Amino acid sequence: MSNLHTTHHFDVIIVGSGGAGLSLALSLPDHFKIALLAKSTLTDASTYFAQGGIAAVLDETDSLEQHIDDTMIAGAQLCELDSVKQTVEGGKPSVDFLLKHGVQFTLDEQAQLHLTREGGHSQRRIIHAADATGRAISSTLVQRAQEKSNIHIFENYIAIDLISSQKLALEGENRALGLYALNEKNEKVHTFLAPFTALACGGAMKAYLYTSNPDIATGDGIAMAYRAGCRVANMEFNQFHPTCLYHPQARSFLITEAMRGEGAYLRLPDGERFMLRFDERAELAPRDIVARAIDYEIKRLGIRHVWLDITHKDEAFIQEHFPTLYARLLELGIDITQEMIPVVPAAHYTCGGVVVDEHSQTDIKGLYAIGETSYTGLHGANRMASNSLLECFVYGMSAAQHIQNQYHDNYQSPNVPAWDDSQVTNPDEDVVILQNWDELRQTMWNYVGIVRTTKRLERALHRIEMLKTEITEYYQDYQVSKNLIELRNLVLVSEMIVRCAMARQESRGLHFTLDYPELLPELRKTVLSPPNFALEQPLVNLEVV
Repeated sequence: MSNLHTTHHFDVIIVGSGGAGLSLALSLPDHFKIALLAKSTLTDASTYFAQGGIAAVLDETDSLEQHIDDTMIAGAQLCELDSVKQTVEGGKPSVDFLLKHGVQFTLDEQAQLHLTREGGHSQRRIIHAADATGRAISSTLVQRAQEKSNIHIFENYIAIDLISSQKLALEGENRALGLYALNEKNEKVHTFLAPFTALACGGAMKAYLYTSNPDIATGDGIAMAYRAGCRVANMEFNQFHPTCLYHPQARSFLITEAMRGEGAYLRLPDGERFMLRFDERAELAPRDIVARAIDYEIKRLGIRHVWLDITHKDEAFIQEHFPTLYARLLELGIDITQEMIPVVPAAHYTCGGVVVDEHSQTDIKGLYAIGETSYTGLHGANRMASNSLLECFVYGMSAAQHIQNQYHDNYQSPNVPAWDDSQVTNPDEDVVILQNWDELRQTMWNYVGIVRTTKRLERALHRIEMLKTEITEYYQDYQVSKNLIELRNLVLVSEMIVRCAMARQESRGLHFTLDYPELLPELRKTVLSPPNFALEQPLVNLEVV
């Protein structure tokens, strides 16, 4: 066994530096010793790239009931009402939390928070910072975290696996004890121990060939939690954002939904506004409807993209509301005040995840999952725009309060063995990882995309099982690397997505299958329970609004 491994002791370990992880870290008391692990840099998280905003009821013409109704409708009534209520009611406290930490949001002429509207919302309730809300939130909260002496930051550390009392064959209830993480800079594995661990690692949309997500979105938290013994739910609901830029020089560049909220039209090459043929809400229909309509038209006409058109709006209005988009697209040779934008759907958001309670606690004591890593029940079969950032803050603060209530200063960490790499060797050819990575993402895109069939899912599962066997053997034989850890997680999460999709024999929200185009009368969530994948379980605590 190598003698170069290092063990760190903390009160709380947080994996992920996006809105979920940062809100938890900043909501804990100052006497807590916190480890904040970032796979890359602190701002390399999905939060940073969020353009839209945060949904919250702040206007007197709006109401909590309307926000709840809109969320339930967008989620195809599969949202769990208790979670929806908790999240919506947490809107104003979340905004207050961000304002307290100094986030600069866009104001209107009366110096009040400017509210915009996005798809699925019946009212203007999106608080934003121009068209770069995520950047404003991420930059500000990262700065606050860096200023706090009790928050210890570890950049370029990728979590490998959780350490639990069950894995160590200790007596008593299963409890999270910490995790192993690879320092990518020196390729050494460190042991992090704490009575509380929180997974805020984002989603898993790098499983798809085309995605709006940053490279960190490889399902690490979902895979680690499942391997440790946590249930995972509703992984079949993968949101494809309708409007990602189609351009050879811009990979994964999202065109904010707020543009459609402010009046942009979707058009075919001949100029037709086609969304009116699919939904009376046209461009403001929920994302699943818009993405499916675009996908249908692209396949029907044999074209590579459709067009997003805001040229009918005043030039000053466009530049004021979308300064980031305007500048970036101008760099790429597109003047959005004069020209339409080529767009295509791309994998965007993981609506399922690790099953948690109202405090973000998983099935394992001391282990929490927050944000896109978690399944709270909020999103149901389709996430409504700008509810996701809100969920991060509501559940991040709730987790902080729960950890504070559970904390005992006499906690003693058990003896945990260091990472044992004595039986593995350095990989001879990393091209194996690259090959499997490409094949997995191509398989998911072709067979488990916006429109599915049973035959496509069966083909996907067959290939994923073969890839999983190859990757498992490779993992057991060779030194771990960032690419290998991510691939191991992605293949497991991809299997979850396919198995959940095969179990849902209806078309609801983001899961649309040609073999089962109708809705079933019963509302159910798909739950995967370790160690064996289980099928559907009845959905509890749900009321139809």
